[in-house]
Amino acid sequence: MTTRFETVTQELAAAPRKWLVTGCAGFIGSNLLETLLKLGQSVTGLDNFATGHQRNLDEVQASVSPEQWSRFTFIEGDIRDLDACRRAAEGMDYVLHQAALGSVPRSLNDPITTNDVNIGGFLNMLVAARDAKVKSFVYAASSSTYGDHPALPKVEENIGKPLSPYAVTKYVNELYADVFARSYGFETVGLRYFNVFGKRQDPDGAYAAVIPKWTAAMIQGEDVTINGDGETSRDFCFVDNAVQANILGALAAPEARNQVYNVAVSGRSTLNQLYSFLVQALGNQGVDYGKQPVYGDFRAGDVRHSQADIGKASRLLGYAPTHTVLQGLEVAMPWYTQFLR
Repeated sequence: MTTRFETVTQELAAAPRKWLVTGCAGFIGSNLLETLLKLGQSVTGLDNFATGHQRNLDEVQASVSPEQWSRFTFIEGDIRDLDACRRAAEGMDYVLHQAALGSVPRSLNDPITTNDVNIGGFLNMLVAARDAKVKSFVYAASSSTYGDHPALPKVEENIGKPLSPYAVTKYVNELYADVFARSYGFETVGLRYFNVFGKRQDPDGAYAAVIPKWTAAMIQGEDVTINGDGETSRDFCFVDNAVQANILGALAAPEARNQVYNVAVSGRSTLNQLYSFLVQALGNQGVDYGKQPVYGDFRAGDVRHSQADIGKASRLLGYAPTHTVLQGLEVAMPWYTQFLR
């Protein structure tokens, strides 16, 4: 049976469109760029390299054909610059807005910059995309929006109070998107990502995500520190699932637009389990890691447990995740072992 995503990608390959990917040199953005170029699409990318890297673009170029790469136009610019946003959005059919300053700890240390980028920059992109009359605007929302709401699994309609400045900014994105739908008839789709991981996710720096950070430490034979008792749990989502959700969101039916969706696999792994998964996946790549984890303090602003209900995305978008956390780690691990040594 053909999935909705297979149908959509066949349609795109037959009739290419013009896409803007903001944050194209980042983790999820570069994976979107690679997929779209391989589908024969024309892509404009906007990035200021604040958290993205030229090496990610170089890697995408190496993974696609010269003809596919020729359909990519790069604009170096900041989403806090409205003129740059307007230049990037001009003539586009779809916008996939990934540019943001991620990380709960970063937002606690520097709430002003997080606010400027994630709210001011988001509003700039909304205005630019609205004025360019794009067909739809898909944006990276966040599971942090659920805040202190205790229920599991997380259902889109039930959120709590935010636990960090980052969570506030991502919730405000959803509010702005809703207002633009009501005020201007502008169509958006918000994707609440749950702990996305995969190739090209940065292992370096104070705000590195847990999977590349731990994997790099294991490859280099260093200690791995688990925040808290290790029983904190997350719904880890392989990046291919997030790519699928973005493309489905852009081409969603009218009744599926102007809504937010969970993007995950509806599973839950503790940090202790994740540690074991990584040791196993590295072992399959010939990397033996025999150390026990080191336990540290709980991290400020973190929710204790997170798991998504993906029924809404499945029903309205046709979203069907292709990889569990273990399957995603097996696919990603060859990249990790090649690039994180």
